[in-house]
Amino acid sequence: MNESFTFYNVSEKQMSFQTVIERIKGFMLKDPRSEYVLSIGSDSHVHQNETKFITAIHLHRVGKGAWGCLKTYSVKRPIVSVREKISMETALSQEVAYSFTTKYLVDLTDILIPFADEGADLLFEIHLDIGRKGITKELIQEMTGRIEAMGVEAKIKPESYTAFSYANRYTK
Repeated sequence: MNESFTFYNVSEKQMSFQTVIERIKGFMLKDPRSEYVLSIGSDSHVHQNETKFITAIHLHRVGKGAWGCLKTYSVKRPIVSVREKISMETALSQEVAYSFTTKYLVDLTDILIPFADEGADLLFEIHLDIGRKGITKELIQEMTGRIEAMGVEAKIKPESYTAFSYANRYTK
């Protein structure tokens, strides 16, 4: 991953990807018997002179809270094409998801394996800001196909909360 990328959340600014991995591990180590969903999602908002994209990393300890962080990216023009915006959102999510190389996912899974018989689990997903209603429905097959080609499960609305809820909150 491009080391110039930095992540942030309400508690911490300027986190490197390595710091993000350490925060995720620390969160999981506090309760290694839980089920976790690690999801990546992006959303965007068109402003007068730019289009602002937010990519979110969200680790949900199912039923017991979550930890997350964000990365901002801007295009210095308003993007009016829905296809271009959704395609860019998907690409930004893919870029971050690729950073969770097999090594990182294996490291995270290794935390939970001793507790698998007690329900510990880790799911890895990419959440897309598209759904079966509205104009984005035409993009479902294309965008989910891009994600599934990576070997990652794609979620769309209403299950894609990392994109349409968490990331969306910070695009304005």
